[in-house]
Amino acid sequence: MNWNQLISTRRLGSGPSSNKNEALSRTQFQRDYDRIIFSSPFRRMQNKTQVFPLPGSIFVHNRLTHSLEVASVGRSLGNIFTEKLIESGENNPLFYELGSVVSAACLAHDLGNPPFGHAGEEAISNYFKKGNGQELKNELGDREWSDFEFFDGNANALRVLSHQFNGRREGGFALTYTTLASIVKYPYESVGIRKSKFGFFQSEKEIYQDIANELGILQLSDDPKRFIRHPLVFLVEAADDICYQIMDLEDAHKLKIIDYEKTKQLYLNFYDPVEDKSSLQKIEKTFEVVTDLNERISYLRAGVINKLVNQCVEIFIKKQSDIFSGKFQESLIDQLTGTSQQAMKEIRDLSITEIYRHRSVVEIEISGYQIIGTLLDTFVQAVLSPKEGLSRRLLSMMPLQFRGEHQSTYEKVQSVIDFVSGMTDLYALDLFRKINGMNLPSLG
Repeated sequence: MNWNQLISTRRLGSGPSSNKNEALSRTQFQRDYDRIIFSSPFRRMQNKTQVFPLPGSIFVHNRLTHSLEVASVGRSLGNIFTEKLIESGENNPLFYELGSVVSAACLAHDLGNPPFGHAGEEAISNYFKKGNGQELKNELGDREWSDFEFFDGNANALRVLSHQFNGRREGGFALTYTTLASIVKYPYESVGIRKSKFGFFQSEKEIYQDIANELGILQLSDDPKRFIRHPLVFLVEAADDICYQIMDLEDAHKLKIIDYEKTKQLYLNFYDPVEDKSSLQKIEKTFEVVTDLNERISYLRAGVINKLVNQCVEIFIKKQSDIFSGKFQESLIDQLTGTSQQAMKEIRDLSITEIYRHRSVVEIEISGYQIIGTLLDTFVQAVLSPKEGLSRRLLSMMPLQFRGEHQSTYEKVQSVIDFVSGMTDLYALDLFRKINGMNLPSLG
C-alpha cells in the first residue's frame, strides 16, 4: 500500500476521479464533512445515549457531542501527522487534507449505532441469538445469519453511509472512498470472527471490495474476506479512544459519581513528576486563578488530551511500516508507555467498576434491551407477513426509505434493523409505548 493511492477524491457512486482537490475554500474531503454534519442521521445522534442517560439539569455527552469532539481530536491527529509526513519528504497536495479526512471519518464513526448506547447493539444481537429472531436462522444463509447474530454498529455505519435506500441516490452519502475506508475499523465480514466486531454486512461486501481495489488496500484472505485496515483508521480509532476514556471521566465528575480529588488525581497521573515538571508548575499557577472545580477539571482534561494526541501520532509514525504490511492490528492507545500507560489503565479500571456499572447506566441499558427487542419482534413479524391487517398498519409507520421491494428474508429483516437502529432513544420509547397500548396518540 502507498499513501498516494490511499488518498483519493473519487466518490462512491461516481466515475473515476482525477484526484485533484479543486477549490481550497471547500475541498473534496471538507465536502465529506459537510455532507455528514448536515444529514438527518447525524442530527438524530443528539438524542442517542453515549453512556449516561440523556440530561436533566446536568448536560452530559450524547452521541452527537461525542462525535463532534472526536472529530476535533481527529483533525489534530491528522494535521500533526501531515506535518511529519511532509517533513519526511513525501509530496502530494492531498496530504494536506489528511486532517479533514480523519475529522470527517470521526464525525461519522457512530452513525450506525442504535439507541441506548452499546446496550442497543447487544439488544439487536441478543434478539437473534436468544430471542424470537432465532426462528429465522433456517431461512437465512450462514453469512447472512452471522450479520444479525453479531450485529455491529461499525458495519452499520458503512451501510448508513453507502447503501442506496429506497428513493435515495446511488452511493448513499456519496462520500470519497478514502473517507469511507477510514471509518471501517474492522475490515472483514462477520463470518468466522473471534469477537463480535466486523466492518461490513453481506449487503455491503462488494462495496468495500470496490473501495479496497480503488485505494490499493491489501486483502488478507478471500473466504471469508479480510483486509488490512486503511492506515487512517488508526487515527480515527485513537481519537475515539482518547475522547470516550477521558470525557466519560469528566461527565462522571459532573454527575458527582466520582469526586473532585479523585478525578483531579486521575488526570494528573498522566504527568511525570520529573519530565513534566514545568507542565505541573503551570497547572498549579493556573489553579491559583481558576477556583471553579468544574473548570479546573476541564483544564486538566484538555491538557491530557493534547498530551495523548502527540503521543499517539508518535506511535503511529513508529508503527507505520507494520501498519502497511498488516502486522500491526492493535489500537494506538494500547501502545502508550510510562506514566500515560499507567494513568490510562487506572481510568479504564475505574470506568468499568464505578462508571459503566453505575445504576443510571445499567437502568437505561435494561430499558433499551426491552424496547429494542419488542420493536424488532413487532416489525420483523410485520415485514414477513405484510398482508395481515395489523402488519399493514405497522408497516405504514416505517419511513418510505426502508420500504423497498425487498425479496429475500435477509433484506426484509435488514430493513427493520435499519429502521430501529436509526431511531433516537425517545422515539424508540414513544413507539414502544404506542404499539403496546401504553400511550395513545394525541389529536391536539
